Amino acid sequence: MLSFTLKKGRNDITAGASRTQKAAYYALYYLLKAVGLLPAWFLYYPLAGVCYLLLYYLFRYRLQVTRENLQNAFPEKSREELRRIERRFYRHLAEVFIDTIDLTSISRRQLRRRMMIKDEAVHRKEVEGKDWIAGMSHYGSWEYFIAYALGDGEGRETIGVYKTLHNRVMDMLYRSIRSRMGMEPVPMSVILRHVVRDRQQGIRMGIGLIADQAPPWFHRDYWYDFLGQPTSFYDGLENMALRFGMPVYFVHIDKIRRAHYTARFELIYDGQERVAPHEITKRYAAKLEAMIRQRPELWLWSHRRWKHKPTPEELEKQREEECPR
Repeated sequence: MLSFTLKKGRNDITAGASRTQKAAYYALYYLLKAVGLLPAWFLYYPLAGVCYLLLYYLFRYRLQVTRENLQNAFPEKSREELRRIERRFYRHLAEVFIDTIDLTSISRRQLRRRMMIKDEAVHRKEVEGKDWIAGMSHYGSWEYFIAYALGDGEGRETIGVYKTLHNRVMDMLYRSIRSRMGMEPVPMSVILRHVVRDRQQGIRMGIGLIADQAPPWFHRDYWYDFLGQPTSFYDGLENMALRFGMPVYFVHIDKIRRAHYTARFELIYDGQERVAPHEITKRYAAKLEAMIRQRPELWLWSHRRWKHKPTPEELEKQREEECPR
């Protein structure tokens, strides 16, 4: 995802970490960097194939969660169809792991080829002089979105909002990867202060916000119809858009072939329209569901997305509030 420059941000990555954590971070980072320098054909064929076999057949990584999510989302599909999506998902997940490794050493030119942004010049013209939000998701290779930061000019920055990981070493690793190409990673807990400070300093920003995660209990005040199930979403995307008058663009992702994607922006809120509560999030959820149904294997099904479910009383109360008699 603070008017920090890239260099200052990267130097601050290990601030506050213990010596052991720093040593583990540098060892892991340079190990992955060395692996990332291997030829792409080796990374995305033999190595990705081995990762797939380990994830799916040996470790069975969150397989039960994945199966339950797929069955609940697509009750109309046969067992054979669901297993086919399941296998394709784990093949894709293995490639996403390789993408992360590759990002430790990939060049700017290579990244541009891996993530092609459709009509980028037109989009940048649309948001010129504005702050705006990219409504992202765990679909395709979301880490490749750092490619957008390559086109930032003076006085503009691309922010990647992220949830701080409990494992300090992995948190430092991902912050380092995300900041390599100029993106500024900002923790979710301080994003509002960051936005206010940037606006005071006249810095324009594009904010990449992954909004399809399951929120904690204190954010579950509304249930959306998503993939045929009552689903809660973080309200940060909508709240920020309304508070600061920011346009919101849904990010459509398509996978062309291994390690190659396209991104396209679609405006779902112009920053000025008067909308009903939860309307922006509803639009985001509808676009996300349509994209998932088109190529379901590209979404992160191993995430415990529906671990929290509403009670019948909560749903009934919500219906009564929306449709008062």
